[in-house]
Amino acid sequence: MLRFALRRLASLLPLLLLVSFGFFAMLRLGRGDPALDYLRLAQIPPTDAALALARAELGLDRSILAQYLAWLAEALRGNLGESWFTRRPVLEEIAHYLPATLQLAGTAMLVTIAVGVPLGLWAALNRDRWPDHLTRAISFLGVSLPNFWLGFLFVLVFAVTLGWLPAIGRDGPSSIILPALATATMSACVMLRLVRASVLGVLGEPHLRFARARGLPRRTLIGRHVMLNALLPPLTAIGLHLGELMGGAMVVESVFGWPGLGRYALTAIANRDYPVLQGFVLVMTTVFVLCNLVIDIAYAWLDPRIRLEGAA
Repeated sequence: MLRFALRRLASLLPLLLLVSFGFFAMLRLGRGDPALDYLRLAQIPPTDAALALARAELGLDRSILAQYLAWLAEALRGNLGESWFTRRPVLEEIAHYLPATLQLAGTAMLVTIAVGVPLGLWAALNRDRWPDHLTRAISFLGVSLPNFWLGFLFVLVFAVTLGWLPAIGRDGPSSIILPALATATMSACVMLRLVRASVLGVLGEPHLRFARARGLPRRTLIGRHVMLNALLPPLTAIGLHLGELMGGAMVVESVFGWPGLGRYALTAIANRDYPVLQGFVLVMTTVFVLCNLVIDIAYAWLDPRIRLEGAA
């Protein structure tokens, strides 16, 4: 298992470098002048002399590859630069905002699993009956609604009209309920449909008919023979859902005033704060890659054929 994990980690590192370089180059080759944005945020008049000095200070007079390698060398030392807007270290600010985003995304993932898996199993075991039709209609509706619109709807109903839950902020456990529900709704509905399709596929397998012929109890059939085999595809999808939840949290954080990394990144986008954006993409990509590594290891632990194929 350790060799398998190391191989997977080695294969993910080039992906991390490719994403960081692609985003770095996109910022430099996009519309606008980074030196001009730097002077604007520093409130320095953009004279020709100031622009030339800013380009030399930021290394913009070198090639993109040279600029990236210099930035990467500093990033490997734990230095992601200094925000052009706040004049504070980027890594320090990311470390301040990241826990709130991880809390929101983690809670949303728990909601996704707690809602999607049981409803998907219930729909599959009652195929073409009213529970199946009901859950499929709910999943279709949930996938169709954007999370920011759900956020405004939840605020209107549960915070403004009923007064049950706080509308904004991060004060106590009750403040995370509405943001987590708004973030997790689409992922939970996708998980529901995936679990339903996976369980239906397992129910038609020959080994399940043999298990029924042996007279095994229904609980044993579902828990040991159906769920253990049916949860492998949804487990793989959890890694993709995590990226979706982290991305969706950016918008939801703005709706609910959640003090997370998403709001911090949106402010950096509005200000064209290049060091913050580069650090944000690097940290988020690293979190996503590590979470997918954990999912791959869990998948290989549940299905030893993955390890054997990798070893072969």
